[in-house]
Amino acid sequence: MELGAFSISLTVKDIEASAAFYGKLGFTKHGGDIAQNWLILKNGETVIGLFQGMFEQNALTFNPGWNQNAQELGSFTDVRDLQRDLKAQGVQFLSEADEESTGPASFMLQDPDGNPIIVDQHR
Repeated sequence: MELGAFSISLTVKDIEASAAFYGKLGFTKHGGDIAQNWLILKNGETVIGLFQGMFEQNALTFNPGWNQNAQELGSFTDVRDLQRDLKAQGVQFLSEADEESTGPASFMLQDPDGNPIIVDQHR
């Protein structure tokens, strides 16, 4: 099962302070808008998202259709196909993609320890 690009989405209290801290660790802005309380930072192949006021807790994030540089892949497994495969294996969902739709969509699930996993397709 190919889930796409991986990042960790961090829930932060003060996005400016968090951006400055991760900047000291060598992370640079890769996307997002600090005025909208979200940033995507990158250090080598490591990607983290900083989100203020958007999520209740940190989450693992996968982006089907993207590589680690947020560049579109020529072929990929659509988020709805991933969802159908996981449902067939008995996985429970917190939210689901509309299986009748096309294009951007997402679903969310939880691992056995309560860690949220977001699978978010942007194209």
